[in-house]
Amino acid sequence: MPWLSFSCNCTGSVLRTKISVEEWKAISSRSSICTEETGILPILKLSYNDLPAHMKQCFAFCAIFPKDYKINVQRLIQLWIANGFIPEHKEDSLETIGQLIFDELASRSFFLDIEKSKEDWEYYSRNTCKIHDLMHDIAMSVMEKECVAVTMDTSEIEWLGDTARHLFLSCKGTEGSLNDSLEKRSPAIQTLICQSHMRSSLKHLSKYSSLHALKLCIRGKESFLLKSMYLHHLRYLDLSNSSIKSLPEDISILYNLQMLDLSYCCYLYRLPMQMKHMTFLRHLYTHGCQKLKSMPPELGKLTNLQTLTWFVAGVPGPDCSDVAELQHLNLGGYLELRQIENVKEAEAKVANLGNKKDLRELSLRWTEVGDSKVLDKFKPHGGLQVLKIYSYGGECMGMLQNMVEIHLFHCERLQILFRCSAIFTFPKLKVLMLIHLLDFERWWEIDERQEEQTIFPVLEKLFISNCGKLVALPEAPLLQGPCGQGGYTLVCSAFPALKVLKMKNLESFQRWAAVEETQGEHILFPCLEELSIEKCPKLTALPEAPLLQEPCIEGGYRLVRSAFPALKVLKMENLERFQRWGVVEGTLFPQLEKLSVQKCPKMIDLPEAPKLSVLKIKDGRQEISDFADRYFSSLTKLILNLENTETTSEVECTSIVSVDSKEKWNEKSPLTVMELRCCNSFFGPGALEPWDYFVHLEKLEIDRCDVLVHWPEKVFQSLVSLRTLVITSCENLTGYAQAPLEPLASERSQHLRVLESLCLENCPSLVEMFNVPTSLKKMYINGCIKLESIFGKQQGMAELVQGSSSSEAIMPAAVSELSSSPMNHFCPCLEYLQLSDCGSLPAVLHLPLSLKTLEIYNCSSIQVLSCQLGGLQKPKVTTSISRSPVMPEPPPPAAAAAREHLLPPHLESLVILNCAGMLGGTLRLRAPLKRLRIIGNSGLTSLECLSGEHPPLLEVLDLQKCSTLASLPNEPQVYMSLWNLEIRGCPAIKKLPRCLQQQLGSIDDEYKELDAHYEVMALKPKTWKEMPRLVRERRKAAREAKERQQSAMQE
Repeated sequence: MPWLSFSCNCTGSVLRTKISVEEWKAISSRSSICTEETGILPILKLSYNDLPAHMKQCFAFCAIFPKDYKINVQRLIQLWIANGFIPEHKEDSLETIGQLIFDELASRSFFLDIEKSKEDWEYYSRNTCKIHDLMHDIAMSVMEKECVAVTMDTSEIEWLGDTARHLFLSCKGTEGSLNDSLEKRSPAIQTLICQSHMRSSLKHLSKYSSLHALKLCIRGKESFLLKSMYLHHLRYLDLSNSSIKSLPEDISILYNLQMLDLSYCCYLYRLPMQMKHMTFLRHLYTHGCQKLKSMPPELGKLTNLQTLTWFVAGVPGPDCSDVAELQHLNLGGYLELRQIENVKEAEAKVANLGNKKDLRELSLRWTEVGDSKVLDKFKPHGGLQVLKIYSYGGECMGMLQNMVEIHLFHCERLQILFRCSAIFTFPKLKVLMLIHLLDFERWWEIDERQEEQTIFPVLEKLFISNCGKLVALPEAPLLQGPCGQGGYTLVCSAFPALKVLKMKNLESFQRWAAVEETQGEHILFPCLEELSIEKCPKLTALPEAPLLQEPCIEGGYRLVRSAFPALKVLKMENLERFQRWGVVEGTLFPQLEKLSVQKCPKMIDLPEAPKLSVLKIKDGRQEISDFADRYFSSLTKLILNLENTETTSEVECTSIVSVDSKEKWNEKSPLTVMELRCCNSFFGPGALEPWDYFVHLEKLEIDRCDVLVHWPEKVFQSLVSLRTLVITSCENLTGYAQAPLEPLASERSQHLRVLESLCLENCPSLVEMFNVPTSLKKMYINGCIKLESIFGKQQGMAELVQGSSSSEAIMPAAVSELSSSPMNHFCPCLEYLQLSDCGSLPAVLHLPLSLKTLEIYNCSSIQVLSCQLGGLQKPKVTTSISRSPVMPEPPPPAAAAAREHLLPPHLESLVILNCAGMLGGTLRLRAPLKRLRIIGNSGLTSLECLSGEHPPLLEVLDLQKCSTLASLPNEPQVYMSLWNLEIRGCPAIKKLPRCLQQQLGSIDDEYKELDAHYEVMALKPKTWKEMPRLVRERRKAAREAKERQQSAMQE
């Protein structure tokens, strides 16, 4: 059972703290209370009961988060502090104690999936975690109704009890529901976390006076939504990602506030001038506030401040702080100083960064390439690990030998990376990033010879981009290093520990070592696992590979050449002159797993890589396809995007599998994904052999294959595992079977038996579909202008009779029988169908009962839309279908008014754009429908609910340019869940139904657009007092309708 190991871990974490036999026996006696009804929850409860009281509080609080929610560990600890769950200690800070509590709970399996979220180039990052669902149940059972998490339906907020203390809300319309709930009740809310954006103000503000922690994401730029006078207990305030321009000045009276998060408030341009009075503030997050121009005056009085992510140095004056204010602040973690051009040398020295021992990461940013003298005055302490410098104006950097990471951006005057009078090294440096250093050409300048000492002994990641004058990597000493499967070899490398190397836009780069004579004699990159080279126009080859010993399967060793014995990922892009994998033929990549080559016009072969699993070739030469077969025994993903040469005839196409490859293959290929562009050799007369090997293929994409004329049914026979098929821009594909006599439908339907998704796009000659399998769930057909049917041969379409003067035609018996006969249903599992720009398609018949989404765009010839009725009432068709290839004119309104259309019974979304002749008459809406968009229709006259069914609960209603549409449903329940409404260009709709008018006030203006002539129902002044009650009644009715609908569908 999946929870068994988790239960054992939890029990073990309890027992590990018990040292006597009596304690173990006590645990054993308490663990026997499990029953079939309770399951393992009592055992897990033992872990909780074994916790100290303060840890119980900390864990139980986590019930505020929904299940499977990714929790920011740092924010969680700050929420614990804000709610007073962490006991104070004289020697340690609350944050330190909180981290110890989290670590202990994690060791006892209360928290799982602890991981670091970081970008590729980052070394340090924040932690996140999750809670096991069963542990979440324990927390909920402890907190009972004190924690409330609402993620889907705002109506749940209305049931907010007086015992609620901690709220987590992540649904739309939060503020309205919260206002309605607090009108009736007065819970002492301590924590309110609102994940969704809020536009309107919160009411009943005095009822928020018990708040200790608050998170809001405000959309309006001017308002704050709450009044500071009611928030005097507030300790935690998170306004990150809000649209506010400024904070109210009276926020400075929040004297108890400990954490203020304003990160990524992209419109925020100033902070309150009196922030100096917020003396309890411990953490101020301002990163991502791009418009912030300065910091408020006397910021140095916030002596409890531990975190300040961005300090913006403004133009000197009485209304802002200079960096000297940082002198007495014990800042830690991350700090970025911005607009350093406004900083004077004396101020930089007074800032006393060298005394901030908890500072781990420092960024210095000039707005433009600025003065180099200020940099030397900052002098950070020796424990600083990460240094990022933007737009520095010096010609060389000072010695930063204790750094773990160095990032240099846009230092356009920098010529020499480091200059030193004596031998030096960077013993801790693991990440070096050099971006947009236009004058950078030399790595270092040393008065003495480096001899046998490596400058970057532990560097793991090196990123170089837009350094136009850099010609080569640095000179390296000769060292002993590991090689291959064991043993050692001589290594001549400036980066003996390097694992990731990425180079991009290096116009002058052409050599892998400063001294060319060393290439080929020794390994330059013994540990390199990932190499990416982009836009290095002068680079012609990879480094020459030395001879290495590699163990053989049969025993013993063989001599091979490999410049990258540990390389796993190789990406090469836009290398105009690159043509050789090595100076000597036979270069081996023994560990290579992923190879990507794009726009390397002179490359005509591929290297030897026995473990290659992913191969991507884009804009490659046709000759490269001849080498693909050597990897079929190991590849799981193949993307071949070759150059588009002249059309290859079928006679010229031969099998891509060589005779040698066939003989050595004893097993089928593990290939699961294949994308082919301009790869005619795969579909020529002699190309049937490789498809027999691809029995595990699950996804196949074919693009611009000129020789593909008929459906490749023999290929389909081999693809027994295929689930996704995409065919695009095959201009010669007609779809007709190649055999003169078509096999029976039952025989043809055996192909692609597990296919679930089919996409056909821009195949202008396609006339006929193949018989799609019954397993199909999604179908996309776009830009197939000659296509006549979508579900194989739709019998009876040719028999639709049209009178020359009559506007009425009756659906022929063949079509009627096929529509109603369960034996002839097409695609019984189809849930999604999209048709676009299929101008010759006259009708869409036999829509499956399983269909949930139907989208039709720019198909002007479609006039008949019918579902597989299977005993249901058949629609009356009162229009004609032309046999002429010329697109028929839309039916006149008089004829359209007599038609009725019945949608599939499970359809949830219907979108029809620019199909003028479709849906003439009345469209019956069924209960599951949630999204309806009709744009550019000249035949539809009315929308009505289907009699005998519950009315649909529409969420999106979009009607545009429907010239004859005059009537909308007059059922209140239809509009109860509506949040997106657009009605424009429908002149026949003179007035909206009254029930829709009443609902307009609850729809956000951002998601509502109506023509000006629609008048909203005028409410009498006294009626406004009843609005909260009316809203609650409407939501209650919507819930009841939804429950009835679900129960009816289950029956």
